[in-house]
Amino acid sequence: MKALVILNGEVQGSARERAQARDAAWCIAADGGAHNARRLGLWPDVIVGDLDSVAGELLAELQARGCQVIRHSPRKDETDAELALLEAVRRGATEIRILGALGGRFDHALANILLLTMPGLQGIPTRIVTHEAMISLIHGEAEIAGAIGDTVSLLPLGGDAVGIVTEGLEYPLRDETLYLGPARGVSNVLTAPVARVRLREGLLLAIHYPGRQS
Repeated sequence: MKALVILNGEVQGSARERAQARDAAWCIAADGGAHNARRLGLWPDVIVGDLDSVAGELLAELQARGCQVIRHSPRKDETDAELALLEAVRRGATEIRILGALGGRFDHALANILLLTMPGLQGIPTRIVTHEAMISLIHGEAEIAGAIGDTVSLLPLGGDAVGIVTEGLEYPLRDETLYLGPARGVSNVLTAPVARVRLREGLLLAIHYPGRQS
């Protein structure tokens, strides 16, 4: 079951963003992400967080429409985004798409990207979607589907990524290492409709820009 999680960052209402609602079993808003949901014409099924960023009028309307409200204390260890993802996992999501993760404060954006490494998300395909890019984490192996000429960056996360083998990329890796720090993995290009990536050790952050040249 697919869950759509909407955060309080930048949402432009693009066709790519709107498409994420298709086949979603639930729409979960993280606090002020409810405003982004409404910009996309969606009514969240659940709103999670300390609720300091959602307007009282919208919260009242959500409740009137049957939206479940899960309120947390402001004095908590988790961000609202993390709580929303944990709620998606708790509800049995087998696939998660995240909107509104980037834009605004840089620390929030970086923290939202790092949430992809949460142990609870292992085994659940999870992707951040923006109006121009799709961001996912590669454990072991993955496929990146797109169009020839799309830009794809592969960045090691948390340490070196070892034993990387790629197919369908202009600059191939053949059992090589991408080291944490150097930017070697930035701006590769799809040479086939599907690129394949596998690695022996570590994590790779895959950033795919559909329809965009490097």
